Amino acid sequence: MPGITREEVAHLARLARLELRGAELDHFAGQLDAVIGAVARVSEAADQDVPPTSHPLPLTNVVRPDRVRPSLSPGQALSAAPAQDQMRFKVPQFLGEDQQP
Repeated sequence: MPGITREEVAHLARLARLELRGAELDHFAGQLDAVIGAVARVSEAADQDVPPTSHPLPLTNVVRPDRVRPSLSPGQALSAAPAQDQMRFKVPQFLGEDQQP
């Protein structure tokens, strides 16, 4: 497989609207060639007998069961609130939203 050329790097730089100098073109040509080679090697390793997977090991969702436990009453939750309205926390208006009645 031929390596990526300096002209191809310059073309990619123009598409990305990057201004690269001559030494940078040579430097990135070598780096991009290494990346393309690595991707080619990974592609060679993939086999038709191996099904695509998202994880190498089977996963199971581990969650605890829902249990009803004591919690704060609305009055207790609102007891330390700086402002409340109709048993709800009252917060300052934000994002310029209109107030609703």
